[in-house]
Amino acid sequence: MTIQSPVEANGRTYPTPKTCAIAICLDGCEPEYLDVAIAKGLMPTLKRMRETGTDRLAHSVIPSFTNPNNLSIATGRPPSVHGICGNFLYEPETGEEVMMNDVRFLRAPTIFSKFYEAGARVAMVTAKDKLRALLGAGLKFDEDRAVAFSSERSGETTKAEHGIDNASEWLGMDVPEVYSAELSEFVFAAGVKLLQDFKPDVMYLSTTDYIQHKFAPDQQGALDFYAMFDKYLAQLDEMGAAIVVTADHGMKPKHLTDGSPAVVYVQDVLDEWLGEAAARVILPITDPYVVHHGALGSFATAYLPEGADRNDVIARLQAIDGITHVLTRERAVVDFEMPADRIGDIVLVSGENMTLGTSEHRHDLAALKEPLRSHGGLTEQVVPFIVNRKIDLGNMPDLRNFDAFFYATTAAAI
Repeated sequence: MTIQSPVEANGRTYPTPKTCAIAICLDGCEPEYLDVAIAKGLMPTLKRMRETGTDRLAHSVIPSFTNPNNLSIATGRPPSVHGICGNFLYEPETGEEVMMNDVRFLRAPTIFSKFYEAGARVAMVTAKDKLRALLGAGLKFDEDRAVAFSSERSGETTKAEHGIDNASEWLGMDVPEVYSAELSEFVFAAGVKLLQDFKPDVMYLSTTDYIQHKFAPDQQGALDFYAMFDKYLAQLDEMGAAIVVTADHGMKPKHLTDGSPAVVYVQDVLDEWLGEAAARVILPITDPYVVHHGALGSFATAYLPEGADRNDVIARLQAIDGITHVLTRERAVVDFEMPADRIGDIVLVSGENMTLGTSEHRHDLAALKEPLRSHGGLTEQVVPFIVNRKIDLGNMPDLRNFDAFFYATTAAAI
């Protein structure tokens, strides 16, 4: 290993790893996916890790979406610290709705950047490019100690910007189709090759939830995916890495008995109550990949017009079937550890089988070929937390997915 001392990042001290510390984020991995695949004999490596290592459940951050949770894992802290509270947000100062994938939105350094500053070798591979810049913040790629790229843009990587030229050619795999299991398989394959050739001290592998949006745990597409993952996991484990397997969020069915999406269109509701476009509903699940979910998830925030009776609006929204929580901004900051300046006047969460939308005409659901599966709420907050070595977690009733690197480095220091 290239470092000799513990590393401090955002008020937490990470042990000095003696071998590579790896965190794997299986996007959308509802714990049931692993249970079913293991029961069918498709994941012998993970089964063994559960039995001989450390097997727990943890909680994701809210909203249980990709960007907030990946950045929590990358910083070891909740959105109130790192500032990334969605895939998408409204900026009142500009009046614009924008993607939250620019480094300017990040308010805390990543664990990777702090290890890099300490002299470590760091590597991260993501499925989608929307995360790559955020995860690579603070790294310099001209010293041969950092690699950060996405499988989505693996044919376009350069040494100067990603630490590697043409990652697709380097790996010997074609650039995968965005909506495919191969997008995640590329991440795993790259992780194995990086561990062999680059020999990082710390590595992060983050996938896409295309499969989990498309298939329930007992369906063949999901079973094939987890069998594939287990083979790569076996290779990483055999090379001696300390590994934590977790997820950014779970995944639940969000549809009616006829297969159509179950939705409360909140903008339509508020337009009827307060006047057209008087309020502004923001769906932080929104990203460029809406084929997965049609921008329908279980979390929303709304900006109310001046003079609106917030308590009355909250009470009326709480009475709508399927909406489980309606919180004031102040309450959401405390309960969900969110940055106050990046959410609206109220925050809404829907239940296990319900999603929240804006206006019905604004959601193009034509691309949804299967009954909707989505996430974002409290019912998708429970995620796996599996370590391939036995470590003492004590009681840890509040174990979080963003504890992944603390326990990966702890395991790597043994």
